[in-house]
Amino acid sequence: MTKQKKGIVITSILIGVVIAIVIFLYFYGLGSVAKTSEPVTFVVKPGESKITIVKNLKEANLIKSEVSAYIYLFSHNKLNIQAGEYAFDRNMGLKEIVNDLSNGDTNKKAQTIAVTFIEGQKLTEFVDIICDAFAYSPKDVMAALDDQEFLNELIDKYWFLSDKILDNAIYYPLEGYLFPDTYEFYNDASVKDIVYRLLDNTEKKLANYKEQILNSGYDIHEIITMASIIEKEALTEEDRKGVSQVIYKRLEKNMSLGMDVTTYYAVKKALSESLTYDDLNSNSPYNTRNTNLIGLPVGPICNVSLQSIDAALNPSETNYLYFYADLATGKVYFAETYQEFLQYKTQIGG
Repeated sequence: MTKQKKGIVITSILIGVVIAIVIFLYFYGLGSVAKTSEPVTFVVKPGESKITIVKNLKEANLIKSEVSAYIYLFSHNKLNIQAGEYAFDRNMGLKEIVNDLSNGDTNKKAQTIAVTFIEGQKLTEFVDIICDAFAYSPKDVMAALDDQEFLNELIDKYWFLSDKILDNAIYYPLEGYLFPDTYEFYNDASVKDIVYRLLDNTEKKLANYKEQILNSGYDIHEIITMASIIEKEALTEEDRKGVSQVIYKRLEKNMSLGMDVTTYYAVKKALSESLTYDDLNSNSPYNTRNTNLIGLPVGPICNVSLQSIDAALNPSETNYLYFYADLATGKVYFAETYQEFLQYKTQIGG
């Protein structure tokens, strides 16, 4: 083969490779940005150019590729985009989005509703919120949250879920892992759609902490469990990190944690109620007031904020072994000795 022919062959191969890459990127760009449902309201203003609309779609994380969008718009003659407010979803492909824009199909999807889950709430409280917002009964929601097949799917999908959530002693497998936030859902969203959205958000929030968690010496279930105790015991960043430090110190010294909030959860009482002698000595694997339980409770006791997760990973550098939380003010008083703790308890708790 002459050099000229060899050059032609090489050039042809390179051109073929480039064309193949372009085709691959085009079809890749047609796919959805997410597999699970995540409603997004998208507005096209009168007179907006195609370039602006495509740019806005990309900024809203509704499409993967601006180039693919331009190619599809022009190759399929979808140039008559109509102004209006659209109810899109991040699991929609580019073709469906562009077709809706071209047809002015602003009402194709169901109406959306905003639902707020508050940090520190228990899973049962999240269930009540879901039932208030959607046409589900508590029984329906709990059936989905306890479904073993569904839970195994979630464990396979999310790195932060492990078989520990399937422990028979755990009240609610997903307790602690559903991230508190305000979400927008379609009003016909399934319970599983809702769970996926909350767990997707948890994954996003934990992303910056993943390496630190994996190198912490504790597994993610233990970190979330610590964070849930911190969430219920403290309000400010300083107090959260102080509570975190007490937890670590007691774990290092092989002491019982002795924290009332775990007992409240164990016996399923509200913090406004009184704990009895029997409550404090119950043998629940959640009850750290029982001195027979050394170490962390079997699982989280509420759904946690990012601040409490951060505190669980970054405790303060002090030598406190005790604290007294004033429920009236939310202030936490720390002590190095049991005598100091008793003084706070007498002065503040009465």
